[in-house]
Amino acid sequence: MGSLQLFDSHCHLQDSKISGNLEMILVRARDAGVIRLLCCGSTEEDWYAVSEIYYKHKDMVVPAFGIHPWYVGERSKRWIENLETFLKEIPEAAVGEIGLDFSISNCDKAEQQIVFIEQLRLAQQYKRAISVHCRKAWSELVAIAKKEIGVLNGAVIHCYSGSAEMIEILLKTGFSFSFSASITNPNNKRGRTSLEKVPLDHLLIETDSPDIAPFGWTGFNEPANLVQVARQVAEIRGLSLEKVGEITAQNANKLFNLKSDSS
Repeated sequence: MGSLQLFDSHCHLQDSKISGNLEMILVRARDAGVIRLLCCGSTEEDWYAVSEIYYKHKDMVVPAFGIHPWYVGERSKRWIENLETFLKEIPEAAVGEIGLDFSISNCDKAEQQIVFIEQLRLAQQYKRAISVHCRKAWSELVAIAKKEIGVLNGAVIHCYSGSAEMIEILLKTGFSFSFSASITNPNNKRGRTSLEKVPLDHLLIETDSPDIAPFGWTGFNEPANLVQVARQVAEIRGLSLEKVGEITAQNANKLFNLKSDSS
């Protein structure tokens, strides 16, 4: 595999777009230098698939369970108890993908915030890190973070799309920032500017597979493409590819409270 070691801090291996070819996808990921990845649930229904993938690939997969803001209306009456069951069963599990998304039409902003806060509190109770989705709800995220999060057990905003100025505000509430292949698009000047502003000890990288493929890539995204994200980070931050892998993997292991050795 060589000296390159990468941690994909956000992907969805359970997604039907890629789940049927999971074994080969993980082989290609290993060959590309990916040693670990965080597989995030989005709905109650897919938590079981995430759990199954974790148990089959414990050496590589870290699970996360949560309700994505797009799907808050689909949750059952016992959703929070069900989430707690998964966290109890798997001590390594994080809470995610959770968050706020006010960009979608006809969204219930109040309901999103209620569900987000309940998941935050559960993560706090079990001392788990969180993976957060945020779109067009930055002021609300900051307000909730200041009020609810307190002493963070680890929190990352996945596929960061906010401004460079917002980074300073979010750093004060304890967030780290993960960047996806959106930064490989030469037209994404906002993303590149934000990447330049993130302290290296708060920087993570991800694929968000099967979504957000690298610029020019055809087909669904997969964790092996993390090397393209790392290469872009290396260019923008003036680091070697190996150093980017080392820094971001170390940050991810610390954030998700994992041992640095993936074996």
